[in-house]
Amino acid sequence: HTLVLSHPNNPSGTRYPAATLLAWCDALAAGGGHLIVDEAFCDAEPETSLAPAVGRPGLILLRSLGKFYGLAGARVGFLLGPEGLRQQLAGVLGPWPLAGPARHAAGQALADEAWQAAQRRALTAATQRLDGLLTAAGLAPAGGTALFRWVPCTAARRYQALLARAGVWVRAFDEPAGLRFGLPGTEAAWQRLAAALQTLAAD
Repeated sequence: HTLVLSHPNNPSGTRYPAATLLAWCDALAAGGGHLIVDEAFCDAEPETSLAPAVGRPGLILLRSLGKFYGLAGARVGFLLGPEGLRQQLAGVLGPWPLAGPARHAAGQALADEAWQAAQRRALTAATQRLDGLLTAAGLAPAGGTALFRWVPCTAARRYQALLARAGVWVRAFDEPAGLRFGLPGTEAAWQRLAAALQTLAAD
């Protein structure tokens, strides 16, 4: 048996205690199974990562540079897991799984700890600002990560259409019903979102 888990979850931001995840891993490994955890959003909150437990039988972690580092175009991903599995995958992927420029960008990004710390602080401030705007519009977030906020909403598709007409694109989900708001990238985008939310609140 294999359990595949996104942690923190996208779009809800649900998190589980490390002890719970590792207990699941041990139970799966006892039967020859694996716990595969997609940690795409862990870089913003490294304390949620199971990386310190890498090497544990049955535990496989997937990471990338696409979210926190904003390097989706580099197409750089990582697998952290048992040595035997890593050797098997290395044989399948061959000697050149990444282009030279992507390897260089990855190395620079992972080595720049000062930028990482500054980015975590900036993301914390941005999510607090977004939470304030959403709450004032009657759309208080019920979860999310440092990179997005999750708002349960029975009228998700309708609100998505209204926001799109105001120049704001959000992800809408049907099951469970809700909206996922990303972080605006510029002050002008923040202002556009604020105006759109005011229109939404008045609708």
